[in-house]
Amino acid sequence: MSSAPGADPGPDFELASAFPEVTWLRQAAAAADWAAIRQYHDSLPPGTDRAFVVGVLAEDDGFEHALRQQLAAVPHDVLALTVLGTRLIEAGWEIRTGARAKNVSREQFKAFHEHLREAEQLLIRATALDPSYDAAWAARLNTARGLSLGQNESRRRYNRLARYHPHHFTGQARLLQKLCPKWGGTWEEAHGFARECLLTSPDGALNGGLVAEAHIEHWLDLGADDKRTEYLRQPHVHAELVEAAQRSVFHPQFARPYGWVTVQGSFAALFSLIGDAAQAAAHFRALGNLASDYPWSYLGKPAEQYVQHRDSALRGRR
Repeated sequence: MSSAPGADPGPDFELASAFPEVTWLRQAAAAADWAAIRQYHDSLPPGTDRAFVVGVLAEDDGFEHALRQQLAAVPHDVLALTVLGTRLIEAGWEIRTGARAKNVSREQFKAFHEHLREAEQLLIRATALDPSYDAAWAARLNTARGLSLGQNESRRRYNRLARYHPHHFTGQARLLQKLCPKWGGTWEEAHGFARECLLTSPDGALNGGLVAEAHIEHWLDLGADDKRTEYLRQPHVHAELVEAAQRSVFHPQFARPYGWVTVQGSFAALFSLIGDAAQAAAHFRALGNLASDYPWSYLGKPAEQYVQHRDSALRGRR
């Protein structure tokens, strides 16, 4: 998105701008340099959300052939099993699209489920070989949702993940989606889980962003603009968001882990929609011009929405 001379820059949606190592990971995947990928992956410090790295590797469908070759040679390669499973999930969701079920064709559902069933078999092998591997369990939360395996099974998978990684942000975000009404849950369950994640996570952790995500999902589900506005203007919603931001992205120990741009953007969007320009401005300043598709795609065209809300929040606050 271009900017007029002297204007603030347009939003930067490139993942590598926030995390430069993404460029190298993409290049290594394109070159099928499996040894370098494994060395990097295995060198990540304890507590890293490795679902992020797996997700980057799974972006390119051209990497699928190399992954299948690797598994033909080394059938018990947990990382390769997980990346290929994640790639199949991504391809399946691309076929299904993000539309509500009533707007997805029978042919789309058939292809979607075929991809997810193959992914599930790969991921079952991965978690059997290494029950502590976070990225595989996080991916199995997506297959559970896509294959409609139910709340109990999703909870079971999350509990297996949490046994080894009790504050795994990606895993928690995926279970949160399953707890929303659109996937068979309730708002009480979704908000309750998000708050539990906030209160039990370390200070400065990303998990407070789940409180924001639950409110965004609830806001979107209401449909009518007046109902959405009424919902966000409730004092308890504002108070919960302030608390969650202070315990996460605005805490002195916050270290900008994988996923921080999305979380910071979620707070920026919500405070902007609420009408609290001062709070929104603080989050936009923290972002610089970094952005992610979510949550801005929920509001309309992502780049346009980002600029509109940022400029409104920062007006007169330079």
